[in-house]
Amino acid sequence: MNRSKIEWLKSSDGKLGFTINPVKGLCPVACPYCYARAMYKRFKWNSEIRFDISVFDKCGYLEVCHSDPQRIFVGSTMELFGDWIKDEWLEAIFDATSDYPNHRFLFLTKQPQNLIKWSPFPENCFVGATVTNQDSLSDTLRALIDVDAKTKFLSLEPLLGEINVSFYPDEIQWVIIGQQTPVSAKTEPKVEWVREIVNAADKAGIRVFLKDNLRGLLPKEPPFYTKCCAEVNSKDPCYEEPCLSERLIDECSKAPNFWMLRQEMPE
Repeated sequence: MNRSKIEWLKSSDGKLGFTINPVKGLCPVACPYCYARAMYKRFKWNSEIRFDISVFDKCGYLEVCHSDPQRIFVGSTMELFGDWIKDEWLEAIFDATSDYPNHRFLFLTKQPQNLIKWSPFPENCFVGATVTNQDSLSDTLRALIDVDAKTKFLSLEPLLGEINVSFYPDEIQWVIIGQQTPVSAKTEPKVEWVREIVNAADKAGIRVFLKDNLRGLLPKEPPFYTKCCAEVNSKDPCYEEPCLSERLIDECSKAPNFWMLRQEMPE
């Protein structure tokens, strides 16, 4: 288990979340933008796919040291819902997540058609699917609609093309949007692509998380940013929110017009 800089793993107090990888080895999906695959090749790590459930033992440390729920990304370097994963491995993983009900375990897949086999998911599991363009959207939403999980989400990262979408709350409850890293003009999404997705999510009442790598792209205005204040201003409930940490409260007190990138999280 490792601390992670992934923004959507942060806890409610703003502290970094964690990644955990019970299945190790070189992921067969071979996404061209995969950072883990590059690291395996660079450091010549063991590419054999193997299982190690003992990594969950460290979750006991979280129970002792953190009273607030922590977010833990399971399988950050491996596709866990591919045909190369043994059923008994996933059964053991879900049993382990149930042992720590106070924490939130996030699963993200590029094989959403295989999620239904494991439905219903434990109450503390967030289940998501990656969509990078229009072609994969319809099949992904169709696969998610019958999956029983408390929180279902889409990760539109990297956003590589325009996506025309209408969301429904029974399909998903959360949308993450980001661009490919390292950031490049060749792969940078258009502002209007992001705006269209955010507006569709807002219309359906779905939470939106815009990754930090979009800060240099998006204008500081709604619907991408919200005005931050130490207390909610009821006159403008759409664009003003309470701060989530003491650091931000201090910044807001010094700068009343401080803008926050929308990074909404399910509970």
